Amino acid sequence: MNSKTRITDQQRTILKTYTQMMRAADAVTTRMHRHLVDTGLTLSQFGVLEVLYHKGPLCQRDIGQKILKTSGNMTMVIDNLEKRELVVREKDPADRRRMVVRLTEEGLDLIQALFPVHAAVAAETFSVLESNELVTLGKLLKKVGIANAALPETDYRRIP
Repeated sequence: MNSKTRITDQQRTILKTYTQMMRAADAVTTRMHRHLVDTGLTLSQFGVLEVLYHKGPLCQRDIGQKILKTSGNMTMVIDNLEKRELVVREKDPADRRRMVVRLTEEGLDLIQALFPVHAAVAAETFSVLESNELVTLGKLLKKVGIANAALPETDYRRIP
């Protein structure tokens, strides 16, 4: 370790844990989405189809929140899905000022064919964990995510 870099044992453990989490996330993401290669779908496009499949028609903002994408990115993703005739944008019957996105028959057929494969890959990917470990991992990740989403922005220029 560089003698100029002084960190505590706690910081060293945290940094090691962060690295392990990011490597695991990368490996899991790669494995979980390998079956999409032949479909021509991006991860975001698959995410949109999946959320519409499970939640029904939604406005673009709600879709973005569910799949953790910005509104600008969502516009492009949904435009590309529309070009492939997998989704359509329609006026919300409950509020004509609002647009909702829904699956077309082609989109529904595609996600119904892909989702069982996705679920099987997920089961295989996480089969290294016991049921109680999965629950614990989920709780720990949620705890870290919620806590960090609530933290105020840090002025990193003020950290020595």
